Amino acid sequence: MTATAPTADGRLGLLRRQFDLTWALFEYHLERLEPEDFLWEPAPLCWTVRRRPEGAWVPDWADTEPDPVPVPTIAWLSWHIGWWWSVTLDHARGERPRERTEVVWPGEGEPTLAWLRSLRTEWLARLDTLTDADLDATAPFPWPDDPARTKADMLAWVNAELMKNAAEIGQLRMLRAAS
Repeated sequence: MTATAPTADGRLGLLRRQFDLTWALFEYHLERLEPEDFLWEPAPLCWTVRRRPEGAWVPDWADTEPDPVPVPTIAWLSWHIGWWWSVTLDHARGERPRERTEVVWPGEGEPTLAWLRSLRTEWLARLDTLTDADLDATAPFPWPDDPARTKADMLAWVNAELMKNAAEIGQLRMLRAAS
């Protein structure tokens, strides 16, 4: 039996349309971000990325979620998107997933916008290789302990995670603009 390309009405078509809608909503905010928006700290308890003396940006991180949870900056959220998406792409390509510390934030403004847009391009290229049969294959990420999860689940998770992070970035952008 040969695999057939996904139809516009199939599961992959649905996931792709959902992704495209989410990206369009995200792009609305990306186009309006100013470099100063990225490191704006909206609260006293805040997670951001910090420049080390040698120049590399390092995100705030805790191995267990703190209570209360710090409010993230746009910089931290954009690093977070880059981290989870890079690792997801590694898994989707069957490569060794990068460690969190290997994913480096490129900096305020255009470098980060270009990075996020390049991840989108890589993701779409990966989606274009999938068939409906591929969607049923097991995907260990982001649920390493649940063998029932499939690549379709992983694609749906990417859409949900991107939608959540896009909304957070949009809200922070609008709060800063209004303050």
